[in-house]
Amino acid sequence: MLSRLGIEITPRRLALSLIGSAILAFGLYNVHAFSGVMEGGVLGLTLLLYHWFSISPAISGLILNVLCYAIGFTTLGRDFLFYSAISGGGFSVFYAIFERFEPLWPQLEQMPLAAALIGALFVGVGVGLSVRAGGAPGGDDALAMSVSKLTGLKIEQVYLISDLTVLALSATYLPLHMLACSLLTVILSGRLVGVIQRAGKGKK
Repeated sequence: MLSRLGIEITPRRLALSLIGSAILAFGLYNVHAFSGVMEGGVLGLTLLLYHWFSISPAISGLILNVLCYAIGFTTLGRDFLFYSAISGGGFSVFYAIFERFEPLWPQLEQMPLAAALIGALFVGVGVGLSVRAGGAPGGDDALAMSVSKLTGLKIEQVYLISDLTVLALSATYLPLHMLACSLLTVILSGRLVGVIQRAGKGKK
């Protein structure tokens, strides 16, 4: 049925989507959720809207993600929407599973620099694998993929621009040391996404 709709389904792309979403969920639960180190993008923007206007992240996150995925579908097509559903759904399932266990490294709450480095590794690899499969586990990933295709910019450059914008605005309430650690993690994770997305694509 899906093939009749022009959607290319392969075991490799499905596996990359699910492995990527599992790695991302593991990192966000065990590192970012307890360390206070922020990501940029949609998550950072929802926190800003809550801080400035008391708009619940549940509402702003839903609206922003729907808009980003709509742009992604318009730009990248049905394959993108299918694999984004796999990645996004997989992330929710894996995160719910990880929530049943105690965090592995609660001490990272007192070690923001280590949290920034470790978190960047999990986010960069997890999102990178999902993007390589052709989908986006989050709305900001969908927007980055779309802007990258439309402008020809590398995906890590798009991440950097959007994340720097959100973090600059976050300076209105984030402590300086947490802002610096958040900046480090978004730069490293965005770079990793780009490296994994392009790995081996130039080789025949």
